Amino acid sequence: MNQMRLFAFDFAGPAHLSAGLWRHPADRGGEYKSVKYWVEYARLLEEACFDGIFFADNVGYHDVYNGSVAEALKDAAQIPANDPAFAIPAMAAATTHLGFGVTSTTAYDHPYALARKFATLDHLTNGRIGWNVVTSYADSAARNLGTGVQRAHDDRYEVAEEFIDVALKLWEASWEEGSVVSDAASSTYVDPQRVHPIEHEGKYFTVPGIFLCEPSPQRTPVIFQAGGSSRGVALAAATAEAVFMNATSKAGLKKQVDSLRRQAEEAGRNPAHIAVLQMITVISAPTDAEAREKYEDYRKLVSYEGAMARYSGWTGLDMSTFDPDVPLRHVKTNAGQTMVDIFSKMDPEKEWTPRDIAEYIGIGGTSPVIVGGPETVANELTAWMDETGINGFNVAHAVKYQDIKDFTEYVVPELQRRGVMRSAYEGSTLRESLFGAGNSRIANDHPGAVYRDSLSSNALQGQQS
Repeated sequence: MNQMRLFAFDFAGPAHLSAGLWRHPADRGGEYKSVKYWVEYARLLEEACFDGIFFADNVGYHDVYNGSVAEALKDAAQIPANDPAFAIPAMAAATTHLGFGVTSTTAYDHPYALARKFATLDHLTNGRIGWNVVTSYADSAARNLGTGVQRAHDDRYEVAEEFIDVALKLWEASWEEGSVVSDAASSTYVDPQRVHPIEHEGKYFTVPGIFLCEPSPQRTPVIFQAGGSSRGVALAAATAEAVFMNATSKAGLKKQVDSLRRQAEEAGRNPAHIAVLQMITVISAPTDAEAREKYEDYRKLVSYEGAMARYSGWTGLDMSTFDPDVPLRHVKTNAGQTMVDIFSKMDPEKEWTPRDIAEYIGIGGTSPVIVGGPETVANELTAWMDETGINGFNVAHAVKYQDIKDFTEYVVPELQRRGVMRSAYEGSTLRESLFGAGNSRIANDHPGAVYRDSLSSNALQGQQS
């Protein structure tokens, strides 16, 4: 089995996926505004040899439940939400190897500005940055940042395809290697003959000029994606280097992994050039009994309204219109049946009510939850990898900071003892952390490599002339 890749899944706000758990006395979510908190967190993860921290983000907010944002605000359901990118340079300055995945949307950003943002972060982290590509789903984001109307689903992915293409051109096809000469004698910092306009003119974007930034250590940040739709999977197969999945069972996950890798091969890529990471929530302690006791303690704090505020936002369905204790199979609407189908795959014998759903997603959102001591958790994590072909996990939490700290204290030593997790880093960039030393740049079969090759051809022609 390949060594397990691990990211801590977090959010630059007081609470993320778990509902009501911010009230736990050990929760440190209220410190999200403190750079010292994030620096401490980064050091904790690096000491445990995590690949990185992955920041989810949302430029909208959950205002579907009861037709209002009120319950989301009351439970800090992904609001308030700071921009995570601003904490990363401080976290990087306090660490040497830890990577940073940052979510940025193709719906409301512009590729020229986004490319500059990530090149800057790649410089400041010395090559430890990744971009999680999202197309955005919240109507509230469309109202505040866009035209007021959300694009159709497939249209959003069409925009994303061109957006990524423009960004790749800027990172890979504008500045040649060695373009920064810093030659005092000729009074030349950048050789203008080695910097080229990308001359992009497409359906959604026109970007004719040169890039603003000199090449960063990775040039292109590691490209992450988490799309689960057919269009999302196709985009990931073509362009992603790491894909986050959120399956509810090992069997379901294996189907998703096999489909992704098959489509990557059809797109002309080596499937091994995509790291697949499953979202998981782990509640650990020195023993199984103590972990179970902790989990039961957590369950008492789950907020029904907070969970429904999140779920309504995720699905676009106002869950306040359903009786909390009536099985959804009795709801004679397509929407109700769709929600039943999501959960019936986990437990076909169970008749799921909205309250059941709230209890399930209240801890760790829709991810599977593993509860146990070091051996139990390690057994389960390795089983997920062995049976599905994934490369590792995006580890979520219920109680902010504390659950990840417990994971590093109890589970990581057991994983390292078994040899399934690293105890030292390879290389220095995020891409090297995922794919091995010497792999700081996108692989030759990545679509961005075409632009790199064209730039090399331009450079060769310039030398010959």
